[in-house]
Amino acid sequence: MPSNNAPVLHYIFDPLCGWCYAAAPLLAAARALPGLEIQWHAGGMLSGPARRTITPDWRAHVMPHDERIAKLTGQPFGDAYYNGLLNQVGATLDSTPPIAAMLAAEAMDGRGLDFLARAQAAHYVEGRQIATLAVLQALAHELGLDTLSFTTHYEIALAGDTARHIEESREWLQASGGQGFPTFVFEFTDGASGRRVAQRIDMGPWLGNPTGWQEHLRQGLAAAEDAAQG
Repeated sequence: MPSNNAPVLHYIFDPLCGWCYAAAPLLAAARALPGLEIQWHAGGMLSGPARRTITPDWRAHVMPHDERIAKLTGQPFGDAYYNGLLNQVGATLDSTPPIAAMLAAEAMDGRGLDFLARAQAAHYVEGRQIATLAVLQALAHELGLDTLSFTTHYEIALAGDTARHIEESREWLQASGGQGFPTFVFEFTDGASGRRVAQRIDMGPWLGNPTGWQEHLRQGLAAAEDAAQG
């Protein structure tokens, strides 16, 4: 539940979703906005039966999307990703390990979204396999998290918390009417009824324009404050 009945921006995403990487500057802009609480929901796009391995067909499938994202948003894609990772046939693409790592970072120091940003850069720029524990441990260390404690929290998350989180995130996506990842939902209190209201926000017009997105959210916060006062 939000603290002090504050407005909340819910972010429904997956760490291996290219369009979520496209939305990363929007998320960063939202996190920098005073008075707005962020709650994240990782949906496990490539978890369980949906887990994949890299193949030439997969590379051919994702590259046009990645190139469009780069052109639309300016998000960087490294040669180590295009010509390194995407050519590592047989490498695992599994959303569950990075989600568990985010939960570990959140439990340790409230840094789940910091871990997401670092993991996305590791994947899309540095071409690192973020489904492997060694890479996740290295990223945690780079963020200043104690590796031993991180590993303990990670293993706890893998034992059950991650599956529950993914299930709840998918419920959020369905309830919001979102069509996929990423989806943003703005939640606030209606003063007249005292009820929490959740509204899905179309991020499409703001891709590549985090400043405009931040102003859009700022206006939403002002409207939510008015609504809270009835």
